[in-house]
Amino acid sequence: MLTQPQLGLFAHLTHKANLKNTRYGWLRLTPAYSVHLVSELLDALPEKYPVVLDPFCGTGTTALVCAERGIPADTTDINPFLIWLATVKTRQYLSEQIVAFETASRQVANAIARSTDVPKWMPQIHQIEKWWDHPTLECLGRAINVIQNPERNISSAAIDLLKIAFCRTMIERANVSFGHQSMSFKQPVGELIPLDAEQDTSAIWQKSVGDISPAAGSLIVREPNILLCDARRLTAKLEQNKYACVITSPPYPNRMSYIRELRPYMYWLGYLQDAREAGELDWQAIGGTWGSATSNLTRWSPIDSRSVPYAKFDDILRDIAKHSPLLARYVHKYFDDMLDHVDELFQVVKTNGTVHYIVGNSKFYDVMLPVEEIFAALFHSAGFVNVEIKRIRKRTSKKELYEFIVSARKP
Repeated sequence: MLTQPQLGLFAHLTHKANLKNTRYGWLRLTPAYSVHLVSELLDALPEKYPVVLDPFCGTGTTALVCAERGIPADTTDINPFLIWLATVKTRQYLSEQIVAFETASRQVANAIARSTDVPKWMPQIHQIEKWWDHPTLECLGRAINVIQNPERNISSAAIDLLKIAFCRTMIERANVSFGHQSMSFKQPVGELIPLDAEQDTSAIWQKSVGDISPAAGSLIVREPNILLCDARRLTAKLEQNKYACVITSPPYPNRMSYIRELRPYMYWLGYLQDAREAGELDWQAIGGTWGSATSNLTRWSPIDSRSVPYAKFDDILRDIAKHSPLLARYVHKYFDDMLDHVDELFQVVKTNGTVHYIVGNSKFYDVMLPVEEIFAALFHSAGFVNVEIKRIRKRTSKKELYEFIVSARKP
């Protein structure tokens, strides 16, 4: 059933709603849905302490809401950086760990300001000079070297907080813009007065530490279980018939690569060494199209014995293929992967458990892709009942694009 749409842009239902909420705004990663949306869905549950699952962890929003409320939760992702980020965001920090973070942050500040003779380290990012000017790279290289080589008595928790502060500082100083759906390089605007790299980087570092420190002291009632896992193979890591509620937002089929968006963080923190690794990881992820994932896509073909259970799916693929056979293949593989995921999802959800998927529709050339309707068909086919689609907000891109919640129940 399609409920009446709620029109307009609802900022409290977007990633923007997370920016001023304690740990939710620690890193600026736009593929994040609202803490308020998760809270509303949890408030509507009949059970007081259901076991919650988020099989597409992302920035850890669902896990963090549950952790603050004391609701038991498991979350999974195929990207090890996102597993790390969710772990850091949902950890209960001791006061001595926060003090250690603050103390060590001053050593990093000294390295940024070159008050000490500190060696530097830099990742092997292709054309790194497009991302940061040379003076900024020097500052960041000295900072990350201190973080990577800490004093012996500092805890791993304190080091993780330093890495969060570094990521914030690094992306603030990067030559990138977040004014569009995906991250892009800034375009030059006239004659700019050059900033003092050391002074500006130091100021951003101090502000980041000042924001992170009090938020790290916020109460975490129950830490979630955070697992590295392929969403198409949930039963390899998760117990069957366990979860009373699933709240998640899978990657949208809009050809936006999450590896592409996350690569500055992943390179600096050592999760990626080169472009080959980035392409391989994106190929493993659902909807990945970065680097070698695109060439792999040209060789992919579906299993002949099954099809996506949506009546108009083949027609949509044919219409997209008129403009781009590669994009048609991309859409086909995305939902072929989701077939595996939804079948696995049905096995881990318990009887009367509910699922809530925040998804966005897409448009390829003049062809609309009704993502919400296809997910509803996938849920029906897997055995879920009471499938409903609710349109929740207009997105900031093309005028026909909306965000939806697709909900269902396991009988």
